[in-house]
Amino acid sequence: MAGEIDDAIERADRESFTRQPPKTLQARINFLIKQLKTTKAVAQEIGVSQRSVERYRKGERKHPPQAIAERIDAAVRARWQPQVRRRRRKQASATGGITVETRARFGYTAPVGTTDDGRFRRLTVHLTPAYAQRLFNARDAGASDQQMRQIIAEGLKEIYFQDSGSRAMGLSDVTLNDIDYLDLDY
Repeated sequence: MAGEIDDAIERADRESFTRQPPKTLQARINFLIKQLKTTKAVAQEIGVSQRSVERYRKGERKHPPQAIAERIDAAVRARWQPQVRRRRRKQASATGGITVETRARFGYTAPVGTTDDGRFRRLTVHLTPAYAQRLFNARDAGASDQQMRQIIAEGLKEIYFQDSGSRAMGLSDVTLNDIDYLDLDY
């Protein structure tokens, strides 16, 4: 199951498409066959029989059940414009960084005498390329949603809460909880 951070990265990837994916069922199936090489591989990917894939390809069946249509859509979008995605991620990791927009409950450990009560905040913060690189590496390595949240929380701690080292130096262990929404842009 994909987590909130994974979903946000997928949305950011879709926003980077320079062309829209194929719209018709027949075009989507043809695209998947071109990518996966055989109708059998496409059938396994989307969870239908090989004969069903052949019918979709020929246009004999034009309206698959909703669940299958969603799997076809997801399979196409996952393979659509991989070079554009790689280029955008490379740019974000090298020079551009990543912008995080979220509304979530932030908790943290603070020095004695200050409040450490978690509270909802709406933040839009541009994180450095180093955090983008860490986030992409973690995702590629199969990190959990909680691990990717921690990377974002560390970036927010450094950039937002500590203002790149000019305040709140005693602040440690920022946590990102109860995410209302989270959006990434790079």
